[in-house]
Amino acid sequence: MSKTVVIDPVTRIEGHAKISVFLNDAGEVDNARFHVVEYRGFEKFCEGRPFTEMAGITARICGICPVSHLLASAKTGDKILAVQIPPAAEKLRRLMNLGQLTQSHALSFFHLSSPDFFLGWDSDPAKRNVFGLIAENPDLARAGIRLRQFGQTVIEILGAKKIHAAWAVPGGVRSHLSEEGRQWIRDRLPESFDTITLGLNLFKTMLDTQFKDEPAIFGEFPSLFMSLVGKDGEWEHYGGHLRFTDSQGNIVADGLSEDDYHDFIGEAVEPWSYLKFPYYKPMGYPEGMYRVGPLARLNTCSYIGTEAADRELQELRQRAGGVPTSSFLYHYARLIEILACLEKIQQYMDDPDLSSDRIRAHAGVNQLEAVGVSEAPRGTLFHHYNVDENGLIQKVNLIIATGQNNLAMNKTVTQIAQNYIHNNDISEGFLNRIEHGIRCFDPCLSCSTHAVGQMPLHVELIAPDGAVIKEVYRS
Repeated sequence: MSKTVVIDPVTRIEGHAKISVFLNDAGEVDNARFHVVEYRGFEKFCEGRPFTEMAGITARICGICPVSHLLASAKTGDKILAVQIPPAAEKLRRLMNLGQLTQSHALSFFHLSSPDFFLGWDSDPAKRNVFGLIAENPDLARAGIRLRQFGQTVIEILGAKKIHAAWAVPGGVRSHLSEEGRQWIRDRLPESFDTITLGLNLFKTMLDTQFKDEPAIFGEFPSLFMSLVGKDGEWEHYGGHLRFTDSQGNIVADGLSEDDYHDFIGEAVEPWSYLKFPYYKPMGYPEGMYRVGPLARLNTCSYIGTEAADRELQELRQRAGGVPTSSFLYHYARLIEILACLEKIQQYMDDPDLSSDRIRAHAGVNQLEAVGVSEAPRGTLFHHYNVDENGLIQKVNLIIATGQNNLAMNKTVTQIAQNYIHNNDISEGFLNRIEHGIRCFDPCLSCSTHAVGQMPLHVELIAPDGAVIKEVYRS
């Protein structure tokens, strides 16, 4: 007979996920699935809108990473206009994206994941949240909040709003960096560097002590990795070209253009999830599993291009004995990327182009189809638009970073379940660990936004004959 266990309290829950764990004849875990059961029809209801509105519309997909869609959409609009935007506009877009990466990574590490790190996997779920962290380590919590505030304020200084700034447009941007804004950024950089140094040192210490086993359990498996890279393989977040590498560091494909993504990215669907399953076409589905995001960007690039971040990248690779392939190390990669972003922001503070008024190119519809790509905090983001002669959207395809990590998230959940479920036992510690396996990827789903309270989960143990023998709800 199935058994239901209700876990309380529940606060500030948005959306939910379902996890099914399948047992074999021996009663051990054979497979597990991470179901995304929310449907949002952005691709469909954008049809008929002017392409010039798409940056503002698609930014509303997410309140955590609106800049990512803003920039990917604006880049797609640039191609529809068939213009090369002014150099100052590209630098300003890059600066905003650096602020976006900083604030989103800080949210992921200090707000969403740190309660597990500093309070423990098996700690009281009612206290295992950002408020519990504030009570336990107020200085660390405050530093994380201020680091995220720094990134958000960079966005606000440029776009006049921290969230959903109507700033990047087809052809460029609406405004330059003010001298007051430039000085504010300069003044706050030292504190931000101190915080990321603290975060890196703490996480590396934990890897050497209480987290010695986690990397081997939380998503340690071979896969491909994909991201944008620069001309010489430099770490990239806005321009460049696409590269695939494997778990040994070999380049599988390089110099790829987003315009040709249909040639190398397929999009599979499964009846048990609304999230698509992209894969690397030459290897087929599901063998063509690849990962995107901070860990992928650090694996595909040859170097970062800033002094401190390059030192940290080399240390990460030394610790991993080569290519880091554990999904648990996404946290480490986020911290290194924050450091890289701060260093690059610091470099921009001496660039006079950011004060230029030449920030926008004007044109009409010159192309009826275009693909734009940019690196969001969670990974590579594609916007593909078809328009008519009047610039009205006929078709939209969005390939979101979280979808590209979907196969890897399912494999990570399976690996954790195989390590922690035995004899049909589901403990609170297991529920938290499987949540954290998903959280390693920082998925852009409402199920990951649980800075307070718990993420709703429905876990099923399924016997070989298909019978549900046990259920645990976190609802």
